[in-house]
Amino acid sequence: MPKLYEYFGLIVLFYSNDHEPVHVHGKYQGSESKAEFIIDNGMITEIRYSSVKGKRPLGSKQMEDFKSLVDYYAEEIIQKWTDYFLLHKPVSPKRITRKITGKIR
Repeated sequence: MPKLYEYFGLIVLFYSNDHEPVHVHGKYQGSESKAEFIIDNGMITEIRYSSVKGKRPLGSKQMEDFKSLVDYYAEEIIQKWTDYFLLHKPVSPKRITRKITGKIR
């Protein structure tokens, strides 16, 4: 399972056997949620957040961090998905040590 980001204890990753639609999982101390990207004509039009069946969802603080990270790095996440699942390239994890502020999209 390729780890994409580590952000103040929150781990954002793909599962190696994942499937479309493009999505990432956020894990923190045994809880987990996911973010699904809705893409139309090559553009991200929406990001949907949901719980993962059989897992306790992220708490409010971790969910806020997850949403900030996913929104900020959305384009990079899509590129990492393409590299890993379509082009079979390895992806490197990134440790983020500063609070994310603002949006890039």
